Amino acid sequence: MDAKKRERYEKISIDLTRLVGGKENIQGVAHCATRLRIVLKDNDQADLKAIEDVDLAKGVFVAGDQVQIIFGAGLVNDVYEVFAEHNNMKNMSLSDLKTVANKKMNPLQRIIKALSDVFVDIMPGILAAALLTGLSGVLGNLDFVKANETLFGINRLINISSGAIFGFLPLAVAYSACKRFGGRPILGIVMGCIMLSNSLADAYAAAQGTVEVTTLRIFGLGVDLVGFQGGIIVALLMGFVTAKLDIFFEKKVPEVIRLLLSPLLTTLVGAILLFTIIGPAGRGLSSGITNALVWMTQNLGVFGYAVFSGLQQLVVITGLHHIFGAIEAQLLADTGRNFINPLMSVAIIAQGGAVLAYLAMHRKNVKVRELCIPSFISVLFGITEPALFGINLRYRFPIIGGCIGGALGGIVVYFTNLAALGFGTTVVPGIALADPAGNGYVNYIIAHAVAIAGGFIMTLVLGRFMDQAPAAAAAAEARKETVAEGTGTGTAGAGMQEDALEELEAPEEESFFGYANGRQIPMEEVKDETFANKVLGDGAAVIPEEGKVYAPADGTVLSVFDTKHAVCFASKYGTEILIHIGVDTVNLQGKYFTAHVKDGDAVKKGQLMIEFDKEQIQKAGYDTVIPMIFTDLPDDRRLEVSAPGKMTADRAAAVIRKA
Repeated sequence: MDAKKRERYEKISIDLTRLVGGKENIQGVAHCATRLRIVLKDNDQADLKAIEDVDLAKGVFVAGDQVQIIFGAGLVNDVYEVFAEHNNMKNMSLSDLKTVANKKMNPLQRIIKALSDVFVDIMPGILAAALLTGLSGVLGNLDFVKANETLFGINRLINISSGAIFGFLPLAVAYSACKRFGGRPILGIVMGCIMLSNSLADAYAAAQGTVEVTTLRIFGLGVDLVGFQGGIIVALLMGFVTAKLDIFFEKKVPEVIRLLLSPLLTTLVGAILLFTIIGPAGRGLSSGITNALVWMTQNLGVFGYAVFSGLQQLVVITGLHHIFGAIEAQLLADTGRNFINPLMSVAIIAQGGAVLAYLAMHRKNVKVRELCIPSFISVLFGITEPALFGINLRYRFPIIGGCIGGALGGIVVYFTNLAALGFGTTVVPGIALADPAGNGYVNYIIAHAVAIAGGFIMTLVLGRFMDQAPAAAAAAEARKETVAEGTGTGTAGAGMQEDALEELEAPEEESFFGYANGRQIPMEEVKDETFANKVLGDGAAVIPEEGKVYAPADGTVLSVFDTKHAVCFASKYGTEILIHIGVDTVNLQGKYFTAHVKDGDAVKKGQLMIEFDKEQIQKAGYDTVIPMIFTDLPDDRRLEVSAPGKMTADRAAAVIRKA
């Protein structure tokens, strides 16, 4: 690193240290491929708005308990090195940083995060069941399906499939909870099997009094042999208890008999606790939650709905919204209908309406367009964090307008008796979960139209009195553009062997071919906000079939990351790209990755650059999607990404043309 660059990075480090509250407020620092990640003792001391204007910073947001500042590939390595040295915190890994962040959480936050983690693993199954239930409901109402024996049979199979998944949901929850809390997952499955054993009376039949229930006497307590169908809360509690029992007996039982005795004791003690303490307590808690929600709908009426949908996105800001998954699952198990899902959905789309209103008010501001458009696209798929933290909270009045719009949507949900047959997805894909009874799909669309229109209009109205951003934002944008133009840094591989690249005059059209064999998808579908929102630039993404990454064109390797999960590359015409293997795979610290090129290597199109063990990375819990990002396209160039489909070495993933 030359003296001039180091001086610049030292200035950035000094500014950042001051803006996050000083050295004494910094608990940890690390970086991934594009972001500097900082854990602070007190996030309130950080001036996020001012950090956005720090030299070379492309954006800032708070994710969990980390302040994440986007600098871009290559550049972030150099900034981190100087910043960490300035604050005496070098050699801290991302896993170390996450440990620090978790310690910072209070007990309630840790509980909420744990609940969220439990449902993340089993969400695909829940979504499958919900979508199949909705599909079965639609087909079951069509006369030609009823009249055709084949279609009727297929619909019957769909109905059986959806019912089976929901029927065994407690087993899945017990498995996931046991795994999350450190126990052996198979013991969670065993406990789930006990809960649903056919030796027990069916819980629904027992509640209706249509089946005889056997009662045992254990320790003087009457124990009813009733199953736990629909017992989501009980399954959560039992997953936790089973994990802790497993850990306890694994430590206490002598090694010579541990394999036989430890799982036996875990299962036996767990079963006794299930029927004597945890089962009854869990049933009481479940009943209380469901009764409270039903009471709200019956006694607070439209006011209760409006308050819930109006304030739900404020709950998202606190991170407490993850608990709704467990409540929705229990509500479905007890009543068969989930009115919370459409209320959350209208609350989400209303924040999207607020984003559109802010965009309309500042449509000439380039930075506002870059923030608002991808944020709104995320909202359409039920993800509001970019909109909330990037725009609505930041400028205050849009969050108010969005909350009002959400309340208006909740009123429509109430009067149309709208509900869902599942949970886990909202807004555009969420329509598939809507209960079709009583024109449910039409009502779903109407409720969302009212919410987005309400959020849009109320934000415009409030903006007339509360918007103070235009002058300051325009000035900041002008300063950043001046700095960027004057330095030419802040892009992938910035300042890395720039003089060594012999660039040719760019042609009218430049193609970048398949860099990985697999299925190409739009960048918006990558499950990472930075990539999906194109913070680092537009590009393509591939779901790989094999663990190999090839050069997409003739060019030069600017930088291979130490962790080998990403490579910065420049074509022979000087077009810079970042190829990033997987999401959050920097945490693997290079495990399962092999680099076949090094910094400064000249490569030919189709040359193998990186190999990785796709199966092992997936087993470790990481998404292996591979984005290819064009980080610094000139203004006179436009990018055309190929349509989704099969990606091979002879198919162009993207083409750059003169604008």
